[in-house]
Amino acid sequence: MPGKIETRVEELMKKILDDTEFELVDTEFVKEKDWYLRVFVDKMGGIDLDDCQLLSERLGNLLDDELVIDGPYILEVSSPGLDRVLKKDKDFLREAGKAVDVTLYAPIDDTKNFTGTLERRDKDFLYLKEFEPIPREKISQVRLHIEF
Repeated sequence: MPGKIETRVEELMKKILDDTEFELVDTEFVKEKDWYLRVFVDKMGGIDLDDCQLLSERLGNLLDDELVIDGPYILEVSSPGLDRVLKKDKDFLREAGKAVDVTLYAPIDDTKNFTGTLERRDKDFLYLKEFEPIPREKISQVRLHIEF
């Protein structure tokens, strides 16, 4: 069920965002204590609370009109944050040259976590400047690195 809902929400968001400066980054429909529909959007210079409220109202109205979700849920529209997860090809292209944190499902050379400079990703590997190519099937998550 979540996969179909996420796909439909992405279709609706594309209609809302068409001819705007906003970019749909990701969607997730997850069960925590309640069901949450989270939509992550961004734009050059970042988004603010007014942007989130506007997009939330527009999406909420469409979801209600089209009865996309059967049952109660909480809608959250927000920025993906500074440490955003990279998932799509365009994410990896946009963030090339930046530091990323890579988490693996299982260790390679006794290490499950890597921080390095993103070079690129292809269908088989993730390339970091400082390491040997990492097979994609071993990667759990890639996030932008934040320096504290």
